[in-house]
Amino acid sequence: MSGPMKTVLIYFAAALAEIAGCFAFWAWFRLDKSVFWLAPGMLSLAAFAWLLALSPADQAGRAYAVYGGVYIVSSLLWLWGVEGHRPDQWDVVGAVICLVGAGIILWAPRSI
Repeated sequence: MSGPMKTVLIYFAAALAEIAGCFAFWAWFRLDKSVFWLAPGMLSLAAFAWLLALSPADQAGRAYAVYGGVYIVSSLLWLWGVEGHRPDQWDVVGAVICLVGAGIILWAPRSI
């Protein structure tokens, strides 16, 4: 797998882990699901932190900034796929803008 493709996969896997972990807490607190939702939620959040640490960014802040764009797109995919609410045109426009920004932050040529 190529470097850029691996990077994209890491960020999207981290987003899935974070969203799933946070959703477990949401389900317990807001949807009256069993307290047993919390254990896999915590494991998922730990996986998120580990995955984000695999980012090739040289600084944590830059990794988190790039992740923010991926997280937005992933959250809208979760909204659609898991919660059954299709994102509207403004959701899509905003997500594309964020993803382009994340790509610029990650892959822009930098001088040391």
